[in-house]
Amino acid sequence: MELPHFPSVVLYSVPMFILLMVLERVSYWFHPDEDEVGYGGKDTATSLSMGLGSLGWDVLWGLGTGLATSAVFLLTPLRIEFHWWALPLFLIAQDFCYYWSHRGHHMIRVLWASHVVHHSSQTFNLSTALRQSWTGFTGFLFYLPLAAAGVDPKITAFCGGINLVYQFWIHTERIDKMWRPYEFLFNTPSHHRVHHASQGGYLDRNFAGMLIIWDRMFGSFAPETERPIYGLTTNIQTHNPLRVAYHEYAAILRDLRTRPLRHWPATLLRGPGWSPEA
Repeated sequence: MELPHFPSVVLYSVPMFILLMVLERVSYWFHPDEDEVGYGGKDTATSLSMGLGSLGWDVLWGLGTGLATSAVFLLTPLRIEFHWWALPLFLIAQDFCYYWSHRGHHMIRVLWASHVVHHSSQTFNLSTALRQSWTGFTGFLFYLPLAAAGVDPKITAFCGGINLVYQFWIHTERIDKMWRPYEFLFNTPSHHRVHHASQGGYLDRNFAGMLIIWDRMFGSFAPETERPIYGLTTNIQTHNPLRVAYHEYAAILRDLRTRPLRHWPATLLRGPGWSPEA
């Protein structure tokens, strides 16, 4: 069965991203809230520059990851045909893989080095959603099971675009808790504020993309009960895009230079806070 043409969901959503960011920024002028962080000029500029840079790098990295994923798909004898009525099922499958990718990028330091970019802002607004990694190739491994099961990588990429667009609007403090049944099933601004928080009870929680149900099922859910403090446990205090993009890779290299060879696997594959002395 020939696949339909899948539109570039993210590209077509860019005007909406810009409009919503402008509206959110204006809302702070008319309805300021001293409990909300709002926007900072340098921080927002950094987030936008990281987002623009990630677009170019994603094209480059996509050449390699696309070939690898396509190779798995071509080698498997399995095929799952696409039908529009089945799109919700493909979205659920992609979101399940996203959950484990996201969780893995918090639990494995060499993957965290890529994802830490998204958590490096000490503010939380719609521009934070655009603060993306320049080494985003690390996530493709978690979607290989879909290719091995016979899901065309183009379908997974289309669903990934929808997932990414969905997550844009949950990066805001302007929306409080929502309708309880929706909060139970779906990721919301309240759930995602917890994910971006740096205090103890909120760390490594709420990895969901679209469906918060995965966090409830696998024990990583935490409700928003106190005001989040955004950023990293040790903030990097820079707006330099190069440092934002690569500071954790540099920290890993420094640790590898000072640790015995036998500790290298743990340094790379255990959590970001691991050390031989811990």
